[in-house]
Amino acid sequence: MPSAPLRILTRIRLPRTHGGRIALALAVVYFAWGSAYLAVHVALEAFPPLLLSGLRNLIAGIGLFIFAIRRATVWPTFVETRNAGIVGTLLVGFSSGLLAFGMRSVGTGTAAVMVATVPLFATVISAVAGRPIAKGEWVAVALGLIGIFILSHGDTSNSSNSSTSGSIVILCAALFWAVGAHLASRLALPADLFLSTALQIGLGGGISTLIAVVGGEHVTSLGFGSLFAFLYLMFVATMAAYVAYGFLIRHTSPIVASSCMYVNPIVAVALGALTLGEPVTGATLVSTGVILASVALSFWFDRRRAA
Repeated sequence: MPSAPLRILTRIRLPRTHGGRIALALAVVYFAWGSAYLAVHVALEAFPPLLLSGLRNLIAGIGLFIFAIRRATVWPTFVETRNAGIVGTLLVGFSSGLLAFGMRSVGTGTAAVMVATVPLFATVISAVAGRPIAKGEWVAVALGLIGIFILSHGDTSNSSNSSTSGSIVILCAALFWAVGAHLASRLALPADLFLSTALQIGLGGGISTLIAVVGGEHVTSLGFGSLFAFLYLMFVATMAAYVAYGFLIRHTSPIVASSCMYVNPIVAVALGALTLGEPVTGATLVSTGVILASVALSFWFDRRRAA
């Protein structure tokens, strides 16, 4: 028998129109991943970073897999399963794990703004892969790096060694996400959306959990707040959001699918200020504007290329 959340998932009625489904997927990704930074901040009170990322993705992957095999008509090949494991390790094991690790010393809003550099890394990766890059796109990359510099050094309250190292870790998380997303568009993955998502987050979460256990990580002083945050991350920010993101990758342009990278910081900064009392300094506002402008410029050039 499937669990209660999976029974609810099977009974959800999706919009009838294609545009309505895209709008729903965007809304889920915007809110789920924008609020995930706050949930990670709360969950880190009890969970070590790598174990937090591994467990929530492993359990969510198992749940989605149970749901997917009840509806899948074709089983994935060995190559598709291997590719899903590679993509999942990059997106879940490395990216999500490093993000949680970096957020031990970096605020939710700051972390979200730094993750907005994913499209900039994607531009560089595309250039390395052989796609010609216009001069304007390199200007966008440089603008994003300027924004990161302002964010890291423009406010004395964020200039400690711990926050600097945390910022570097989060930038590495953004880089791994860009690499994983690039491979996801190039490698052969299972045709069924739910099965592909389940294998990616399940295998990636399993690898992260194994590394965390071997490294001696364990849960300490589990309270109601941290438990609720963990469950929220597992059901909303992982199961629902990854399926919605996978739908957007398959049914929209990269511009639309990646738009969450510059909407999420707005949600995260607002929630961090409202619930955690995180200060919104002048440096934060300026760097946010610069980074979002660089990302928007990258999307504009990408749209011109597509046209």
